[in-house]
Amino acid sequence: MSILVDRDHIGIFGKMNSGKSSVMNLLTQQETSLVDPTPGTTADTKIALQEIHGMGPVKLFDTAGADEASVLGDKKRKKVFADLKECDLVLLVIDPSGHNFDPEDTLLNQARDLDKQILIIYNLFRSEDTNRIEAVERQLPLLRFYKKIRLVATDIDCRQPLLHFILDNFESRNHKMPLLPFLEEKEFYILIIPMDEETPPGRYLRPQAMVEEYITRHWAYPVSFRLDLGKARSESASEREGEKQRLLELIGGLGRQPKAIITDSQAMDVMSLWCPESILLTTFSIVMINYISRGRLNLFAQGVKDMDRIVEGDTILIVEACNHSRIGEDIGTVQIPNYLKKQKPGVKIEYNFGREFQENDDLKKYKLVIHCGGCMITPQKLSARIRDLENIGVPFTNYGLTLSYMQGQAALKKVLTPWNLN
Repeated sequence: MSILVDRDHIGIFGKMNSGKSSVMNLLTQQETSLVDPTPGTTADTKIALQEIHGMGPVKLFDTAGADEASVLGDKKRKKVFADLKECDLVLLVIDPSGHNFDPEDTLLNQARDLDKQILIIYNLFRSEDTNRIEAVERQLPLLRFYKKIRLVATDIDCRQPLLHFILDNFESRNHKMPLLPFLEEKEFYILIIPMDEETPPGRYLRPQAMVEEYITRHWAYPVSFRLDLGKARSESASEREGEKQRLLELIGGLGRQPKAIITDSQAMDVMSLWCPESILLTTFSIVMINYISRGRLNLFAQGVKDMDRIVEGDTILIVEACNHSRIGEDIGTVQIPNYLKKQKPGVKIEYNFGREFQENDDLKKYKLVIHCGGCMITPQKLSARIRDLENIGVPFTNYGLTLSYMQGQAALKKVLTPWNLN
């Protein structure tokens, strides 16, 4: 049976005469696009279909210049920005010898608003152009978020370095991620679902519903357990023990030991103690951040270690991807901040909700970013956030890992074990 593979769309953007068509020809190894010093030579987008070894089938877009000043130029720009929406990867070609970089700034902002993957190509027409790059980056501060390469687009020897640059830094749309890589057929998986004030009536939360569906679809057995967190945390030993026994009776009544327990992150203070050592344990938030980040849980796990280095005066950013109504003991605005204030006195806490993160121009000041599970944003948007933080050197982690860290190293190790991380 043949498998349909979508073509990745790679667009080449920039000003007139920046070398976009030369980059197109460098990638295709033929004169796909007409190259001429006359401004506005590319009157419309040139398309090329190609197979790139290591990536697969791609569709290349050589777009018109984004700075042509005329009625026709306006029409060309509209087509350029329409193509921008269609592309998975934006190759922004910059001639550093110029002086006005407003068109590049507009392209960068549009691409960021669309959560596009962006790579920067400095096309050097003269060797001394290298000396102008620092000035370009002062005029375009957004460039700090993106990987860059310097080349001569008309030099065939630059083709392999360009291909390696793209392969090393581009994430294909054909990259598929299992929700639960540790899932096994015919095994039981217990889902710990406390229903509190924030639980919407009539449905599970999205991560709970996705996990239950995934387990069922893959011929295994999800079992939901409503945990009463009030009783589990009660000062009454009999109430606590009664709630624990209710869980243990479920585990014992299945006929064989479940493979794993997947818990709401806010119940980690309970489940880190109650989950039998022989049963795997992780959280819905950890499941989602791994899935939405396309398997980059290791980066969030590395980031949680930076919690040990937080000291008085440091600023932490808590990021909630959506703008849900917050009542009760909200994880991002109540539980994690309360822990930080108690364990890390003098630490400053700031928040970004929804699109505020994307509009935050001061990310460099944070010692750590704590992100939610990301269940309400796209992989493209989360990947864009990861790229921004990696490129400016700010560590990041997520709610599930933070709440596990709060219970000690043993709990953190426990929730990472299903993912083969330590």
